[in-house]
Amino acid sequence: MIVSTPPSATADPHDVLGYLLKHAALQLTALIDAALEPFDIDSKDFGALRVLAHREPTSQLEVAKTLGIDRTTMVALLDVLERKGIVTRRPDPADRRRNVVELTAHGFKTYEDAEAAHGRAESEFLGAISPGAVDQLRRTLRTLVEH
Repeated sequence: MIVSTPPSATADPHDVLGYLLKHAALQLTALIDAALEPFDIDSKDFGALRVLAHREPTSQLEVAKTLGIDRTTMVALLDVLERKGIVTRRPDPADRRRNVVELTAHGFKTYEDAEAAHGRAESEFLGAISPGAVDQLRRTLRTLVEH
């Protein structure tokens, strides 16, 4: 079954799903980046911290795969986080061609503080809809992303 946005008699971009998704994402990113600014990270950094905080030390390639970003972007992101003392990289003892990445003590503290700020920003963004609608939105978006 193919479902699409019904044709509109107006040129209002608010009738186009792509426009709505893009601008909702831009608004959410702006709120989250502002909330994370005191921790000297942004939403892209937070994604990496979240992955690293919830697993054993792992390769930069695995973090990149989990986040769905290319290797070069991951290396640049980790370079910045390493300079800030948030992550550390070392050669993988099992494969010296790979780097293992993990949060430092400062990185864990940054993540914990940033996670709370992230949650508040997300709640602010979603405040206009009911908790049930929030759950449905998450399920729907997950289905679309994983399909």
